Amino acid sequence: MAILSRRGFIHRTSMLLASALLPLPLLDCQNKPRRLFRMSLNPGAIGVDLNQTALLDMAIHKGFEAIVPLPNDLLKMDAEEKVSFIQKKKARKISWDAAGLPLDFRKSNELFRQELKTLPDKCRVMREFQADRMNTWIMPTHSELTYLQNFKQHTKRLKEVARILGDYGIRLGLEYVGPKTLMTRSRYPFIHTMKELRELIDNINLPNIGLQLDAFHWFCAEESVEDILNLDQAMIITVDLNDAKSDRTAAEQIDNERELPGDSGVIDLKAFLEALVKIGYDGPVRAEPFNKKLNEKNDHEAIEATYRAMKRSFDLIDR
Repeated sequence: MAILSRRGFIHRTSMLLASALLPLPLLDCQNKPRRLFRMSLNPGAIGVDLNQTALLDMAIHKGFEAIVPLPNDLLKMDAEEKVSFIQKKKARKISWDAAGLPLDFRKSNELFRQELKTLPDKCRVMREFQADRMNTWIMPTHSELTYLQNFKQHTKRLKEVARILGDYGIRLGLEYVGPKTLMTRSRYPFIHTMKELRELIDNINLPNIGLQLDAFHWFCAEESVEDILNLDQAMIITVDLNDAKSDRTAAEQIDNERELPGDSGVIDLKAFLEALVKIGYDGPVRAEPFNKKLNEKNDHEAIEATYRAMKRSFDLIDR
């Protein structure tokens, strides 16, 4: 062991003495991990229709910290619009969320092959704008494929997708869908829990495949904080925040009928968000309530209501 110098000894002793004199609450505050993830605005999930430029302006105006990329809009920007957009986004410290995967891998092979050809153009423009995340969901049933057949098809197709995304430095987040009310939708059940989804991700076995974590599905799948704490933060691509209906149990929840974060208090969002803080997750978090009343509001009202709900939820851990 190296000999501690006199100056180092005095400095260390002084620091220990000073910390001993500090009030305990202050020490706890200093040692408490801080939030690294960022509040994102995802307009499609709250019934709002904005192009990419308007979305950036609205996020800045309302106080959001991130926005979803809209690849089709990015492709339409000319050189001058591109420079202006990037400069404004950087100046206001707005980061990127994940774009929805712009193809359908769930239906026929012909449709999948056709849409796969258009993917490189979307990836190319995202790379130009330094956006590096996409996400999509996994349907929890299938009318024709058994679990194993569906698992093999998902592995094969999503591996092809992920390889194209990987060529452009883009990561793909997969979302399991948890409501048990969906399990009778089609003949054969499929992935509807985090554990099952992690098996698919492991089977695809590519470094740019990860998880889209949704508080509603986490609740409906009856999962725990430990399930989140067992995740590597780098595995999470994006996070959806929402609440469940207060007059339904976890088993009775319906996928497209949810509440804004904290509106019902059914989901323990404090524990959910604290778990994200503990593992050091530093990506985007956005609201996805799929709420009829919210969708009926005008754009400004819907975004304002969403910001208030997100801020209220973040305040649970930011205090």
